[in-house]
Amino acid sequence: MKENHYTAIITGATRGIGRAVAEKFLEKGFSVAFCGSSGDNVEAASNEWNSRFPGKVFGFVADMSNKKAVVEFGDKAMEALGRCTVLINNAGVFLPGSVLNEENDVFEKQIDLNLGHAYHLSRSIVPGMIGIARAHVFNMCSIASIQAYPSGGSYCISKFALLGLTKVLRAELLNYNVCVSAVMPGATFTDSWASSGLAESRFMRASDVAEAIWSAWYINENTCVEEILLRPLQGDI
Repeated sequence: MKENHYTAIITGATRGIGRAVAEKFLEKGFSVAFCGSSGDNVEAASNEWNSRFPGKVFGFVADMSNKKAVVEFGDKAMEALGRCTVLINNAGVFLPGSVLNEENDVFEKQIDLNLGHAYHLSRSIVPGMIGIARAHVFNMCSIASIQAYPSGGSYCISKFALLGLTKVLRAELLNYNVCVSAVMPGATFTDSWASSGLAESRFMRASDVAEAIWSAWYINENTCVEEILLRPLQGDI
């Protein structure tokens, strides 16, 4: 593989922000390995992208809340790409509730997916990124990583912890020329907000978040953007 051939591994890339990010990196010439939890969605995205970017797309079905599945996805992605320039830990889920009255398994579901997959995939992929030019890890955190709210419950806990993981990785990789960034978007118009009744213009666009991530990677040769904090123009919802 040519030294200047850039590659990306992106989790949860069949919808929303993950899909927008995958499209952005594909448009810029990257080869991309991605995953989703729905076989139909992975197949649809793979077919669409392969028609536009032939030979550059590798899609896999994976339950990213399961440690074994996370590691297996990492192995398959590396086998397909040969190397990883950019790792984007995007997969996640929001289950509303409060700490005192959430269902018993809500905490585990969000910790396993929102935090656990980023931890296990980073352990699997990042050691092989050391020494690769422009290597970069993005963790999809949230406004909920820095601001708790009553209905956030375990979601906020998982996103606070993901920001902590990001900071630890940044410290550990500081001397290995691997940049690590926390992406903290506010309300973005995706499927989860489509039924809110609010105007689409009240939200950020997923493509804007993708543009911010791309820009952070583009300048990373001498500069590491440690945190990307994005909010709708009119503030949080």
